[in-house]
Amino acid sequence: MARHVAGKVAIVTGGANGIGRAIVELLVAEGAQVVIADIDAPAGEQLMAGLGPSCSFCPTDVADVDQVQEVIDFAVTRFSALHIMVNNAGISGAFRRLLKDDLRDFPRVMGVDLFGVIAGTQRAARRMVDSGVEGSIVNIASIAGINAGPSFMPYRAAKAGVIHFSKSAALELAEHEIRVNCVAPGNISTGINAAFDTAGIVRDRQPLQRLGSPEDVAQAVLYLAGDQSAQVTGIVLPVDGGATTGRPPPAARH
Repeated sequence: MARHVAGKVAIVTGGANGIGRAIVELLVAEGAQVVIADIDAPAGEQLMAGLGPSCSFCPTDVADVDQVQEVIDFAVTRFSALHIMVNNAGISGAFRRLLKDDLRDFPRVMGVDLFGVIAGTQRAARRMVDSGVEGSIVNIASIAGINAGPSFMPYRAAKAGVIHFSKSAALELAEHEIRVNCVAPGNISTGINAAFDTAGIVRDRQPLQRLGSPEDVAQAVLYLAGDQSAQVTGIVLPVDGGATTGRPPPAARH
């Protein structure tokens, strides 16, 4: 079977845990060389050690544009190129209803979830243009950026911003043969979601009565990162069991 990212170099921000980790593991398994960019150094270094010489780790806070540039430079120095940028790093902020939210999480959530994506896209694209690479940039949004809902207002706003930014960047970068796409995960089984009633969410909000996994998201990223999606740019691909389409019929909720 063809491996559509074999020989390519990728950066995955927030790659040490959860969805990011699954993306890193799949890209390496499919033949890519991958840089894990994360603030969690112990987890990043442990993952790197387990995946061997095709993987490296660079401590990175994506809310700092200088650190974003540093991981771009690191990837090129370590593996001699950059073909794929996965802007995955994200935080949720606190679960507060709007009227009771003091908005203290807003700067950090926006810094990581939106500014980090913008900076990562820009700096990766600059490198791709300078080296003549037909690159792929995949930005991780959320169905919270598609569907309205209560609470987590900074997070919802940031993820909606990621979607609109990605579409706009796709228009700008197409002339350089650089594709920009979004993956929007829904109810995915990760540590961040451990506090929620995931079974109830699946029952009440998803047509597909199946709890999604980080590996499901990684497969979507693999498609958009690789050559099999060469004619695809500017899309938002929900990985959500159909939740953005609509709620299941009442009979499916019991």
